[in-house]
Amino acid sequence: MAEASNSKTISTRQEWIAKLARQMPTAAMTSLSKHMDEAWLAEAFRRTRKDGAVGVDGQTAEMFAADLEQNLGRLIDQAKSGTYRAPAVRRVHIPKGDGTKTRPIGIPTFEDKVLQRAVVMLLEPVFEEDFYDFSYGFRPGKSAHDALEVLDKGLFKMRGGWVLDVDIQSFFDTLDHEKLRDLLRQRVVDGVVVRLVGKWLRAGVLDGGVVHRAETGTPQGGVISPLLANIYLHTALDAWWVRDVLPRLRGKAFLVRYADDFVIAFSNREDALRVQKVLPQRLERYGLTLHPEKTRLIRFESPADDGPGSESESFDFLGLTYYWGRTRRGTWTVKRKTAKGRFSRSLSRIKHWMRKSRHLPLHTQAKTLANKLRGHFNYYGVVGNWMALKRFHYEVKSLWKKWLSRRSQRGDLTWSVMDRIFARYRLPPPRLPPRVRWRPANL
Repeated sequence: MAEASNSKTISTRQEWIAKLARQMPTAAMTSLSKHMDEAWLAEAFRRTRKDGAVGVDGQTAEMFAADLEQNLGRLIDQAKSGTYRAPAVRRVHIPKGDGTKTRPIGIPTFEDKVLQRAVVMLLEPVFEEDFYDFSYGFRPGKSAHDALEVLDKGLFKMRGGWVLDVDIQSFFDTLDHEKLRDLLRQRVVDGVVVRLVGKWLRAGVLDGGVVHRAETGTPQGGVISPLLANIYLHTALDAWWVRDVLPRLRGKAFLVRYADDFVIAFSNREDALRVQKVLPQRLERYGLTLHPEKTRLIRFESPADDGPGSESESFDFLGLTYYWGRTRRGTWTVKRKTAKGRFSRSLSRIKHWMRKSRHLPLHTQAKTLANKLRGHFNYYGVVGNWMALKRFHYEVKSLWKKWLSRRSQRGDLTWSVMDRIFARYRLPPPRLPPRVRWRPANL
């Protein structure tokens, strides 16, 4: 009851910050940190995940919570007095796909996560007043599926056109610290907040016993990184698009962005070519580079029924492939399916898990597999993707048969044996989640 009351109080204070930011759209906030007291940090602690890996200090959420009041008091005192020292992020390498390759991830300390969450809670109400609706990544009340639906409906209404599929090369590693500080100060000049963000940018990464520091990039694995990325791209891309590009276009166009992943759709080919030419120059001003092979302009018009050159290309966005296909009535429509690379990687991760876990009890394996399937169906369960969901379900069942056979003394298990296992340990069937709505034919 006390937690709910505190959460409501903090939300009210955030609404007040947002109202102030809305009333002063061109001014910088000077006294945000006055809101960051122990109650504020207690709410930040509540919103912080408790099951993550530990940072360089080895402290778990349970250890921090054992003396919560004192730890929160100490943390707020250090933050406001300027004595807080941002610890280096612990870098670990986790398997990718089939386990033959790895990718690095950063793990901050738990108390650093709490303090970063507290600062996000201060900054978010300010910058949410500035951000545009076509930005969806890591924002309250917005999701990847919102971005996918807007893109789907926008392409359908515009009957396709030309799509600029953009890939910023190593965005989270190349974000310029000095430019980010300047952009932050345009809306926030509170000394405590600015100082903390600066410390996180300089904290560095502990890898192999050595701390590496860089002049570019967001805090690896940090709670605050997605917000800093949105602040950066709001000016580098979004505001430029609205202020300088849209008014000069001849046809219709719209942009959909999720963090650093974005596409721009045009009804007019000349508009698309002009933006394709100037976009690299714009992003270069902010130290960003477009990937030369992954950034491309594609023709995405509704295919003609006959005639040469009527074929339309496809493109990927947030794990789904967009393409033109026939409806049951024979008309052309925008369709979506699981991207080939995502499909393969998802299966590879499950195969890697099965190989490591094949000796676990069947009920334990079934429970984990069920969770993995639900997660896959929840994300990729979109209109038109039913066949890919069914195929994924079948491939997972086949993999389970293969790895259970590896541990069986009788050799390969038959499908009749597996059917009895499936009857006892049921895996969830392919399904579209409740959020999916069938698109009306006259949209």
